[in-house]
Amino acid sequence: MLASNGEGVCYGGYGPPFPSEREVVSLFQSNGITKMRIYDPHQPTLEALRGTNIELMIGVPNDGLQLLNDPNAATKWVSDNIQRYWPDVRFRYIAVGNEVDPNKESGQYASFVLPAMQNVYNAIRTAGLGDQIKVSTATYTGLLESSSPPSNGMFHDNIRGFIEPIIGFLVQNNLPMLANIYPYFGDPGSNLPYALFNAPGPVVNDENNRLQYSNLFDAMLDAHYAAQARLGGPDVEIVVSESGWASAEGGPVATMENAGTYYRNLISHVKGTNGTPLKPGRPIETYLFEMFDENQKGGSPEEKHFGLFSPDQQPKYGQLPF
Repeated sequence: MLASNGEGVCYGGYGPPFPSEREVVSLFQSNGITKMRIYDPHQPTLEALRGTNIELMIGVPNDGLQLLNDPNAATKWVSDNIQRYWPDVRFRYIAVGNEVDPNKESGQYASFVLPAMQNVYNAIRTAGLGDQIKVSTATYTGLLESSSPPSNGMFHDNIRGFIEPIIGFLVQNNLPMLANIYPYFGDPGSNLPYALFNAPGPVVNDENNRLQYSNLFDAMLDAHYAAQARLGGPDVEIVVSESGWASAEGGPVATMENAGTYYRNLISHVKGTNGTPLKPGRPIETYLFEMFDENQKGGSPEEKHFGLFSPDQQPKYGQLPF
């Protein structure tokens, strides 16, 4: 089984007013966080990670996918951003693209995802690192047409041509799928305890009560598993590459109290080995989004408030149980 127990944290805020990359690495270490996700090959971060035990998920940004459709460019990318730092940096995954969706603006990159994955994978194998570093792409729940009950999970018909070959590639090479899972964006106000892991008992019963769900996170994750199974990937393991909760500016559920509850309960949940109702006993490797509030971030106002720490390195929710 590929995924190990435990949780990492996404780190995407570079530059002012953030602490230096070495300070960030020290903050990871002092809080017992052993896994990091970054969204591009940011050289100062890679240098700061040298000689640490932090395992890394590194990304290829969507606007870099087309270039890597050239095998020679993919070989150079791996040489420059992986081999240059290996084994001083403990690379674990390469996320080739993030939330590319043929139905959204990011659909302009859809045709480039699989060829880039294949070329990066081949370059990793040629470098002799195929057993150490897994190549995938990060999807999200927006690709699902149906997710409730979880056993009805299926991808939109018009993205099948995009996602089915990717699933086939993962099956062929025993690679995981990465998926961003956000109960926060799944209508949590309709049943807040269910979204925050605080429901007193099962809320959703599936397959004639065989599968019982007491939290929305497991239900969303199992919907992804069901959707993959429909396209030939029943055994493709899912690594949760993002999950988080806004603490402000996102309506009535975006509060400090709710965000702190979500992060604490999510960490405790994935530390266990119970898995999900559909995949019992399977570890749920999960990356929390994100390390810092990004005060300068664009997009909706709530996107500035997903951090576990303020930019001055002060914890927002006290000591979390990493």
